[in-house]
Amino acid sequence: MLDHSHIKKCAAAAGFDLCGIAPCRRLDDGEKRFREWIARGYHSSLGYLERNAEKRFDPRLLVDGARTAVVCAVAYKNRASDGYPDGHRTKIASYACAEDYHTSLRRMLRELFERLKSATPGLRGRAFVDTAPLTEKLLAREAGLGWIGRQSLLITPQFGSFVVLGELILTEETDRYDTPFEESHCGSCRACVEHCPTGAVMPGRGIDTARCIACHTIERKPDTEIDLDGWIFGCDACQSCCPWNRRAPQHRNRTFDPLFDPSAMDAAAWQAMDGEQFGLLCGRTPLTRSGLERIRGNIRERRATDGWKSGADAEERQTPSLH
Repeated sequence: MLDHSHIKKCAAAAGFDLCGIAPCRRLDDGEKRFREWIARGYHSSLGYLERNAEKRFDPRLLVDGARTAVVCAVAYKNRASDGYPDGHRTKIASYACAEDYHTSLRRMLRELFERLKSATPGLRGRAFVDTAPLTEKLLAREAGLGWIGRQSLLITPQFGSFVVLGELILTEETDRYDTPFEESHCGSCRACVEHCPTGAVMPGRGIDTARCIACHTIERKPDTEIDLDGWIFGCDACQSCCPWNRRAPQHRNRTFDPLFDPSAMDAAAWQAMDGEQFGLLCGRTPLTRSGLERIRGNIRERRATDGWKSGADAEERQTPSLH
């Protein structure tokens, strides 16, 4: 049996800011809401979300013999997280200014797993970082890390929603589990709803991806044309306005230090850049998922009346992270 306190200490030693532990079970309520969201077509161009819905809400279907979900979070808030000056037209979601979190979190989860195996020989499990059909935000709530905000993101009391998540699904039980975070602390605040430039934040803590700027700039582009409001990769509009994020501290893990300052770059700088320069500046960041040509296209894109559509679709992931 795994020791709850030992898991938390190992997670902190591996560089995680938060760690919660939950039993593996089927999350029926989450699956019901997800299927209703799909049925209403709010997933728009993200057709892959229709696949493996049963696995998404039951980690036991992803790891044979799964007993315990260890959900870890790292805060990434940086200067760009607080927003851009008025009129800035080449805005980038703040998480994308640092090393790709998939790479960072996999490395940290691998270290955590090795530490746990040292104390429990024969321990089996699997690490997940936004690459398989796993409902990580609901698992994080089950593990006591926070609640789901109106903008559908996990909000933690310590770091707001400026966190990235990674999970270990393990085959051993632990001596105790954390208490799920049952209550929302959003209160009557509707800042994320009111500040979304396209009205993508829907009732019931859901997102209409056809109107979501992050989806339009990163994922497979929906047919609906929208004004990108100056965003060229992702969107932080529903996060920068959140009171929990405004009081959140800057990131502490140096792995998440920004590799460049997006506020210092205008459209001309991006348009003048060649492939080699893009690789040197952004090669370790999530921006490589879109690539330079699509980023340039996002800079040029205007409302549907301009008749211009963005270029090549980005590669699909199993689970979207619409930061």
